[in-house]
Amino acid sequence: MEIDFSLYNILIVEDSELNLFMLKGILEREAFNVFSASADSEALETLEKERIDLILMDVMLGDSNGYDLTMKLKSLDHHKHIPVIFITNLRSPEDVVRGFDSGGVDYVAKPFNKMELLQRIKHQIRLIASNQTITRQTEELKEAILNRDRMYAILAHDLRSPISSLKMIFNILTVQSASNDNGYGAMINTGNDIAEQLFSVLDNLLKWTKSSLGMLSYIPQQLDLNHLILGVVETLLPTAKLKDIRVDLDLQDGLEINFDVDIMKSILRNLLINAVKFSHSASTIRLHLYREQDWAVVEVIDTGVGMSDDIQQQLHRQVSREGSVTPMHDQGKGLGLWVVYHFIHTHGGEFFFESKEHHGSRFGFKVKLVNQDLNK
Repeated sequence: MEIDFSLYNILIVEDSELNLFMLKGILEREAFNVFSASADSEALETLEKERIDLILMDVMLGDSNGYDLTMKLKSLDHHKHIPVIFITNLRSPEDVVRGFDSGGVDYVAKPFNKMELLQRIKHQIRLIASNQTITRQTEELKEAILNRDRMYAILAHDLRSPISSLKMIFNILTVQSASNDNGYGAMINTGNDIAEQLFSVLDNLLKWTKSSLGMLSYIPQQLDLNHLILGVVETLLPTAKLKDIRVDLDLQDGLEINFDVDIMKSILRNLLINAVKFSHSASTIRLHLYREQDWAVVEVIDTGVGMSDDIQQQLHRQVSREGSVTPMHDQGKGLGLWVVYHFIHTHGGEFFFESKEHHGSRFGFKVKLVNQDLNK
């Protein structure tokens, strides 16, 4: 990597005029910008005025010493990143160790070899240049990811409205075709299912991107969970009908929670779509809502394909990865369940699932009830 040394500033802290003259001559011939100081106060003053990339530090500085000055610099946030190379007559192992302990990156004994000194200096400059490149590329990557997520949010938001309208049209047509069989019932049901799936994908994508960007608005309100479940189930019945799946409801009245209505609908929709997807044709899905002490508990139980222990562990890792807003590291899988896990846990609830291969699965969550006296 070619480096333009004229872009880098080096501060020489040296109280010997002869040594300072020699060092300045060596560095200026290599095109470095050189600043000098003969005492710690002068060095600190220069550091406040100029951007310094590297310091060549003499140990003996009159009444003070380079070790103490280096330790002071390393305690200051705006100077601690500057590498320090000691150049000194002191060459005992104890002095070398003390130099590194105080924060130095290299130690050169006087009288120094010109070529060796230059190589050590250039090595540190190359490290600085590499770190600057990495930092710049990291910031560019962060900006690219941010722009990507912004684009996802815009696309999902712009597509969500027409897909929602399309879904509503198919829902109306589904109801009409049930009462007046005109031969298009199967096609309408299929179209309704496709619209429902598209809406769910876009809804999950929108929530994921807005959450990652910190743009998701959360407006909690007191909800009757029973009524909300009935509404979500009604919109998904045409999808279940395609596989001749029956949805049995076992709901308890009067369970109210404090939650964002749109997010709770997404949570319920994801659990039901997931159950329909992995259920066998002509089977039954049970949705159970009940009270458990101070919690409202929702369970969606199917008798479908189920999951092996390995797949369950993988799914748990995928939806609950700490410090990561995205679960889409495995070919885009798990986004719907991540929405469930993320928003339930973010707001003090608990997400759970259990499964047995070839026998079915149970997915559910617990959320706090509001006003316990009224809900009893």
